[in-house]
Amino acid sequence: MQQGFEPPSNAAQLASPSYRLAARDADYILGDSMRGVRFLLEYSKAEEVLRRWHVRSTIVVFGTARAGEHDAGRPGAWYAEARRFARIASERGGALRTDGCQRDNVIATGGGPGIMAAANRGATDAGAPSIGFNITLPMEQEPNPWSTPELTFRFHYFAMRKMHLAMRAKALVVFPGGFGTLDELFEILTLQQTNKAPRIPTVLVDEAYWTSVINFRALAGHGMVSDADLGLFSFAANADEAWERLR
Repeated sequence: MQQGFEPPSNAAQLASPSYRLAARDADYILGDSMRGVRFLLEYSKAEEVLRRWHVRSTIVVFGTARAGEHDAGRPGAWYAEARRFARIASERGGALRTDGCQRDNVIATGGGPGIMAAANRGATDAGAPSIGFNITLPMEQEPNPWSTPELTFRFHYFAMRKMHLAMRAKALVVFPGGFGTLDELFEILTLQQTNKAPRIPTVLVDEAYWTSVINFRALAGHGMVSDADLGLFSFAANADEAWERLR
């Protein structure tokens, strides 16, 4: 080497985005070309944790994020019944297994406030684990404090969140709710109607609410669904009746 010659710096190479380890390159991982990989990651992360916790089956509870424990009238009653149902189901359904065997009928919710929080809270009342499948949204996206921390997941993709909600579900209990609740309800009903998912008990709590917002009978009357399709769900007035419907 020529005396006094200083080699050029490689700082530019070290700082280049192309030199980053692919797994640590946030710009790359979050780019459009890696959308499929991110989708797979959202599936596999939750799947591994649920298997580690021996969760074999779930009871999914849907309902409005806008009902609170201290609300007057029907919203407060919905919250109380969702909490009570989750406690009953957790105590009697197999979620309390601690002997290394599979846990069944573990309460699973969307992980948010309102009815979702009530159901996770009811499982906590029973001393059982419960799942919160949360999703990133501009509003109402924070996890409630009642889902088991190790079973509280955060999704970006609605489709993958829905898949995890559906794939272990052995029953569905739906309290009154809005667009999000209706979306999840009809997703499950459609999967069952088209035989893309096994038939599971589906219970709608508070018949007066449901029949006031959806004219199910009119759908059949117009030939949009069959009479048999109306048998995909039943109604319950309270937590005890909902549990009896599942049994």
